[in-house]
Amino acid sequence: MTTTTIDPAEFRKVLGSYPTGVCVITALDDDRPAGMVVGSFTSVSLDPPLVGFFPDRKSTSWPLIEKAGHFCVNVMASDQTAVCRAVTAKGEQKFVGVDYIVSDHNLPIIKDSLAAIECRLYSATEAGDHWFVLGEVLRMEVVREDDPMLFHKGRYGGFAERM
Repeated sequence: MTTTTIDPAEFRKVLGSYPTGVCVITALDDDRPAGMVVGSFTSVSLDPPLVGFFPDRKSTSWPLIEKAGHFCVNVMASDQTAVCRAVTAKGEQKFVGVDYIVSDHNLPIIKDSLAAIECRLYSATEAGDHWFVLGEVLRMEVVREDDPMLFHKGRYGGFAERM
């Protein structure tokens, strides 16, 4: 079997043509919120109930979430761009201006997210330059019905239905 060489810039360009939903994965690092924005969230299994996402292996947030042993997937609405920008900030600026509550599972749930999915870390498997993280769902809820945030070609946006 031969190895195929793919230009990383071309890889990003082509795969950037596929829109993804946007989620913020949160946990508590001691008493401070830890989090990361992902566009790689997916349902995996009904029995047991599993979901998954793919953090970069260079992420400085993922080790904090992994250490917590559980996390919340906050599904973002199209009007929450400021939340995403705050969570991608570095150091002490992360989560500035982000409203959240702490759940019974001791997880930050971002105010006005579309849905919250609280999980126990099930596994983390090396997958190239990322991790494939599985979470076992402990609790889930739809917080509000609204337009989802999408990420497409390097930009945040919403969904426009076509008739």
